[in-house]
Amino acid sequence: MPMMSDAPFDEQQPASADFGFRSVPRAEKATMVRQVFDSVAPKYDLMNDVMSLGLHRIWKRVFLNAIGPRPGDTLLDLAGGTGDIALGALRMGAGRVICTDINPSMLEVARARAVNAGQLRGLEFMVVDAEHIPLPDRSVEKISMAFGLRNCTDKDAVLREARRVLRPGGRFFCLEFSRLEVAALEKLYDVWSFQVLPRLGSRIAQDSESYRYLAESIRMFPDQEALATMMRGAGLERVGYRSLSGGIVAIHSGWRL
Repeated sequence: MPMMSDAPFDEQQPASADFGFRSVPRAEKATMVRQVFDSVAPKYDLMNDVMSLGLHRIWKRVFLNAIGPRPGDTLLDLAGGTGDIALGALRMGAGRVICTDINPSMLEVARARAVNAGQLRGLEFMVVDAEHIPLPDRSVEKISMAFGLRNCTDKDAVLREARRVLRPGGRFFCLEFSRLEVAALEKLYDVWSFQVLPRLGSRIAQDSESYRYLAESIRMFPDQEALATMMRGAGLERVGYRSLSGGIVAIHSGWRL
């Protein structure tokens, strides 16, 4: 296989991007996503429980077990949100965790949780756009990204950046909503996603539109095989995935060799 360069990738980008089911100017999507998460940050953890009927806790536990945090490793947590993966990794013995998010409001919640739990040792916080990671080439052993990739404008750029900052022998892990593999559940899943969730968002978080976007972003995200292909295209190797809960979510991973 040809050697992949660590140099920035340059290609002509389309003028528009998906924002849920809408097409918006590409330059505006990141700001629109930040506004969504500014709105949902105070109730994000509660809504995760409601949206997934508590399953997100099980999915994240399986995800953390797949990552296998170790004392000698640096784990870069992209789109770390309110800190579930970062704090979980520390509890499992990670030596150093860099919790990042493009949205300062989410990181404020994560920092408060870490302070309340007394889990600041080995934990760093950084406001980071995952499409432009401000870390040197080949600088971390593991990268995690849970429920964040679908909100990025240029997903291919995120994957290329992940490979760039991984050390040889390092591994990228992604937990994300995917495609149902149980056809009998599709109709029920659609009703839950597009009718129930916006109403819950309106009632619990006083924000139905943000939760409508989140549901639509799930539908627009690549399926299991398509994401695996994108990861290989970014230069990651030995790419594989595991579907959970009938394909509602999937864990993908790939190595920098």
